[in-house]
Parts: sequence; C-alpha cells; structure tokens
Amino acid sequence: MLELSENEVEDYLNADYRDILSLMVEANTSKDTTVTYSKNVFLPITNICRNECGYCIYRRNPESFDATILMRTGEVLNTLFKADEYACHEALFTFGEGADEFPEVRHALDVEGFTSIIDYLYFLCSETLDKTNLLPHSNPGILKRKDLKLLKEVNASMGLMLENSSNRLMETIAHSKSPGKEPKLRIKTIEEAGKLKIPFTTGLLIGIGETVAERAESLLQIRKLQDQYGHIQEIIIQNFKPKPGIPLENQIEPSLVEMIKMVAVTKLLFPDVSIQVPPNLNIQNMQMFLLAGADDWGGVSPLSRDYVNPEAPWPELNNLKSLTEELGFQFQERLPVYPKFISEEFLSERILDRINSLGKI
Repeated sequence: MLELSENEVEDYLNADYRDILSLMVEANTSKDTTVTYSKNVFLPITNICRNECGYCIYRRNPESFDATILMRTGEVLNTLFKADEYACHEALFTFGEGADEFPEVRHALDVEGFTSIIDYLYFLCSETLDKTNLLPHSNPGILKRKDLKLLKEVNASMGLMLENSSNRLMETIAHSKSPGKEPKLRIKTIEEAGKLKIPFTTGLLIGIGETVAERAESLLQIRKLQDQYGHIQEIIIQNFKPKPGIPLENQIEPSLVEMIKMVAVTKLLFPDVSIQVPPNLNIQNMQMFLLAGADDWGGVSPLSRDYVNPEAPWPELNNLKSLTEELGFQFQERLPVYPKFISEEFLSERILDRINSLGKI
C-alpha cells in the first residue's frame, strides 16, 4: 500500500499522458485476477427523502403522483420470493434518508404496525433471512450507533456513500438542500459501523462540482477510517450522470480519463479493499476500468432496475462475463459480504447460520 500525502494523491490524480499508463499498470498489479459481482434485487422501500440533492432523480415529495410512500410487506416479500427464483443472494434495501420525518410515511408505517422506518427495515431483513435464501444489505443513510447495532443482527453488510468530504459542497447546488450530506455526519456513521465491526461499503461520487484536491482529501479520509477499523470491504467510484430535470442537468459528467485516474489511484491506496465501478453507468468503458484496477462490478440484478439511475439498465450477466474474461480475468459471483469478513468478529450468529446453510463457509 502506498503511503501518500494529500498533495501526492492530488499529483497522481492530475497525471498526464506520460504517467497515466504506468499508473494503470501499477494499479493492476495491486489486484487479484478475479473480478466479482453480486446477483441482487433492489428494494426501494420508499423514495421519500429529507435531502434534495442536485443530482438525484430518485427522490419524490409525498404529494408526487409517482411517490412510493412505503412498499408494503406483501409487496416486499413477493419481490424477494421472485429474487429467490432467480437465485439472487443479495437483498439490497434502500430508502430516502429520514423518510419517517414525513407524516405520510409515518402513517403508512403505522398501518403496517411499526413506529419507525428502522424498525420496519429490521423486520423486513428478518423476514428475508427466515423465508428466503437472500442476505440483506441495507443502505438507509446516516444512522445512530443504536440503529447500526440493531441492523447488524440481520444484515450481512451495510453501506453509505461518503460522496465527498468537502464542506464546501454543502454550499453548492449539489448539497445545499441536503442536511444528511453533511460530511461529518456521514463520516461519523462510517466510523460507528467500524467500531461495531460491520462489513461496509462506501465510495465517492465523481463530477458533482468537487475539485481534484477534494477528491484526494476524500480518499484519504476513507483510508484513515479503514486504517483504524478495517471494516471497509469495497469502495465505489461512481461517475455522475446528468439527467433531464435535475438541478445539475447541465453539469458536464467526468471524462473517461478522470475516472480512470480515480479508479487507479483508489486501488493503489486500497490494495486491501475491492474497487467497484457501476457497469450500467459505463457500458462502453467497463473494460477500461478493469485495466485501471477495478475488481468488482457490484450488485447486478436479473430482476429489478437501478432505481437511482433508471435510464441505465443492468448489462446481461453473460455479456459482463464475456467482457471480463476477454481480458483474462476470472468472473465470479460473491455474497454481499466478502469472504474475509465471514467470521464471528464481523457477523451475527444469525447471519453466519444463513451463510452456512447456503454452503458458503
């Protein structure tokens, strides 16, 4: 692992044509020859959210005609049963942050018999473990320690994108209406997950107005957390994609070269962590990111769409396999928790029992 200062990371991220290829080669030597993916189902429990991010097309107001106030238990279970038929192993639960601050969501929760969305999420994860062969992976936004501790019992892993550690972005169109994107709050959640030994996914969103220096600072913030707690299993380097109707619709998305440098530098800084690039956002460039050090495709669903990027369908698994193996890499399915975290130190007894029943230990 490279020991780099913020200025040195910034220099790497500013590499020109003379250094980019050597950067890619060096990153490639830091990774294994296996490229992984998780066959999942995406369960958007609600799209009501207290944040109004400038790049988001997922969020809805409660009065919107296409708002999902709350997915009911029956709908969730029916989707999980279908995912079981497709041999999915990851149930990706996500929802708008602070959704139960809205009276409409609280009413829907009350109808289902719950007082908070965290309690409802716990129930749905528990039902997943009891009634299917899937393992829950939850992305519920910033959380308090007690909620993380509760959800650890029924989750194989959890996640929260740092996006960026810059406070300056809170004053821009990207995050000025998003109190939950306060960097210190997100860092605190990731840190608490580390203290609780929860296998964790985080990452950066590239192209929302951040500077190269802020990208470097953000990577080193994640490295600091990983050095202290060792719980981060994968880092997502996600490129911003402009969409009609969002406040940032005229923002220019990051170039391929920018993304290649981000992926390569991230791998150099994190040889102990898988580096993921969403394949549905990069159909034409997927192989380039493998050459730059990426070694995971993340969740790919044969059943549900990417509700955060609905314009970008998942690639067919056979196509993803072919593109991966063409470069000489092995294409391998994984669980939502990586093998090195499958232990009593990181997982609850209930999760370990489920994994054991799948024959994955």
